[in-house]
Amino acid sequence: MRILGWYLILLAIALIAALTIQRSYMLDQVVVEADLILDREVEELRLLAGGINPVTNEPFAGDVRAIFETFLARNVPLAGEGVVTIVDAAPFASDVVGQFFRGNEILDHWRTITVTERAQAETDDGPVRWLAVPLVSDDETTTGVFVVAVFLQTHLNQVDQVVRIGALVLGSVFVLASVGAWLAAGDVLRPLRQLTDTARSISETDLTQRITVDGDDEIAAVATTFNEMLDRLEEAFDTQRRFVDDASHELRTPITVIRGQLEVLGDDPADRETTMTLVNGELDRMSRIVDDLLVLARSEQPDFISPHPIDLAEFIDEMAVKASAFTASAVTVTDTEPAVFQGDRQRLTQAIMNLARNAVEHGSADVEVSVGGTVNGRYVRLLVSDNGPGIPDEVQARLFERFYRGIPGKRRTDGAGLGLSIVRAIAEGHGGTVELDTGDEGTRFTLVLPAIAVEDGAET
Repeated sequence: MRILGWYLILLAIALIAALTIQRSYMLDQVVVEADLILDREVEELRLLAGGINPVTNEPFAGDVRAIFETFLARNVPLAGEGVVTIVDAAPFASDVVGQFFRGNEILDHWRTITVTERAQAETDDGPVRWLAVPLVSDDETTTGVFVVAVFLQTHLNQVDQVVRIGALVLGSVFVLASVGAWLAAGDVLRPLRQLTDTARSISETDLTQRITVDGDDEIAAVATTFNEMLDRLEEAFDTQRRFVDDASHELRTPITVIRGQLEVLGDDPADRETTMTLVNGELDRMSRIVDDLLVLARSEQPDFISPHPIDLAEFIDEMAVKASAFTASAVTVTDTEPAVFQGDRQRLTQAIMNLARNAVEHGSADVEVSVGGTVNGRYVRLLVSDNGPGIPDEVQARLFERFYRGIPGKRRTDGAGLGLSIVRAIAEGHGGTVELDTGDEGTRFTLVLPAIAVEDGAET
């Protein structure tokens, strides 16, 4: 309403100004045309005075009366035009319209004129524009005065009529423009109304509403920015909701175990020691679950990955040493190419350790694990392999789901099922993927990462 109000005010001012300027111009034209008429009549009188008297066929020779009589006899006045003549300071003759001025005080002024005078006066019949020209003899004595006058009221009435028609037309334009502006403003500002309605409909449980964006103007930019904000909010709420759901789901079991053990805790020292050992184990498990959930929650943040130059061969050797803690046999290193690439050393170490631990937990007690790294074109590949029994087809489809533990009875630990989800999150955080190759001869996980080369770079 404010935008439309200002628009209508400016439009009204512009139309009124245009109408005022038009009326002022037309009024000036009335005066200009009247002066042209007056000048033309005076010029005709001068031509006549310098000519031949049609009665005597001799020059007028300053015969003012003869000049005036001849002019009035020949003149055909226009509508509203009148002629008054004065001889020896006394009214002499006039045409029909000129008879109006007899007895008028303006006539007394004309009788005293000695120089040409042009003016405008108000009368009972409206304004009149007049031009008075004195006729001077050879001895510079005023012998007569020629006055021609034009009544302006008819012309002014025409101007008023044109202005009224113009006001009607401009008023119609104003109404149509107002309606058009109302419809246009409603169409332009519709995204803002949708934004308001959408903002009102948003709640903690429904962030799916979006604004339809049309065009590329400022309003569309606001709607697009609002939709992007909702996308971020929805993603943040989903992350929070998944974290809470996952935490409540996974922490419920150890809490139940701890509560049950504490409820039956007796006074026997041996029972108390056994119970405390079990409780501490469940508390450690809860701590690991919380840590893993926090890693998954942070994986959706922009600063989850902090890349630095990493020496590939040195990194693989370090992973082999650390992975040996999970298996009874030594972890072997496959052929590794010398290269330096960009990556988050801490996150990649976490991913490799999860894969190694997963191979041991799902394999036999004497499973053999190997790690390696290659550079192939635009990608760096980090490999973790084992010679275990392979992964069944029905498990592969859900392998990277959170809290999926595979086929019951096939694993040797009671982990939360978050390890492979963390591996995938770390790979995607680097802009890469995780590939799986499994069969009767074993399983191989490959982290495929973009190879951002670091020339002459040192590991940090």
